[in-house]
Amino acid sequence: MRIVFAGGGTGGHLYPGLAIARAVQRLHPVARPFFIGARRGVERDVLPGTGYPHILLDLHPLYRSQVWNNWRTVVGMATAWRAIGRVFREERPAVVVGTGGYAAVAALFYAVAHGIPVVEQTGDSMPSLTARLFSRWAREVYLSFPESAQHLKVKTPDVLVDTGAPIEPPPADRPARAIARHAWGFPSSPDARVVLVYGGSQGSLAINEAVRDWIRGGLPPDVHVIWGTGKKTYEQFAAMQSDRVKVQPYLAPIAEAYAAADLAVARAGTMTLAELFAWQIPAILIPLPTAAADHQTLNARTLEEAGAAIHLPQSQLSGASLGTRIADLLGDPARLDALATAAARRARPNAAEEIARRIITIATGTA
Repeated sequence: MRIVFAGGGTGGHLYPGLAIARAVQRLHPVARPFFIGARRGVERDVLPGTGYPHILLDLHPLYRSQVWNNWRTVVGMATAWRAIGRVFREERPAVVVGTGGYAAVAALFYAVAHGIPVVEQTGDSMPSLTARLFSRWAREVYLSFPESAQHLKVKTPDVLVDTGAPIEPPPADRPARAIARHAWGFPSSPDARVVLVYGGSQGSLAINEAVRDWIRGGLPPDVHVIWGTGKKTYEQFAAMQSDRVKVQPYLAPIAEAYAAADLAVARAGTMTLAELFAWQIPAILIPLPTAAADHQTLNARTLEEAGAAIHLPQSQLSGASLGTRIADLLGDPARLDALATAAARRARPNAAEEIARRIITIATGTA
């Protein structure tokens, strides 16, 4: 039984599919996930290492600011349509799972046109254009944010399922925070505090520069930093490494950092947020201002209003402003606890398994 996962371009559209696919295989070993992605997306580097069969196509997003380049989108869609047809004729999928992004469009269109069941997993409080377009044909739509429901057109309300974002959940036996800190070379004393900083898989130059300036201004006593810079800018900031600051290009496995952290400074992408919630980590969120439809800002505002995070716009970001917010939070244990409690209320660590069960039901015709 083949289940096709279509999506990508960014990690936020690929990693949910991978988490669901793994859960599907755990629950229904005869299922065979197959991935469709874009040659220019992050899936080009990630999928070959997963062992999942896949095809990467010459797909392109809509070029909103460079409309003259949209001929690439049209031509890519046409060539993708033929390639997808060959894949689907080889073995008709039991269901096609759209995880968003431009890499999902062609496969979802093909499935709808040929009567193949479609489900969607939406990532943000403002669903992507792809999610909004196909929600009217979806058998089910799995919501990472319940707030996104108001932006989707569906056949009936029960199509919308509030599952949370699918992630690899924290281990059942989480390491004690003191042990996790010791593994990083930090003291395990109750007074020690660890701030986790990362700007996603690609890193964030704006966040990195603010963190550098904050550290240069002098870290508060007993504060330690785990800093994932991203591979592209690692060399610029590697010299900041010290006994109290651990600088890495990429945090993998990131669970080791989550286990040690008291506070996170991060972007406001859905997968990042879902993981922080699952680990019950308070966060200062600095949305990527160029994200499509500014959805990260909406994510951050939504969560700040829910008392689950602090929103710091990038336009207000500096070493001083970041340092002030970190110091205020670390100096107010009750506020930290309140943020952690609110984050925990939003946590859905078993979302991937819940989604997988529902997909299997549709794929096997037992719905």
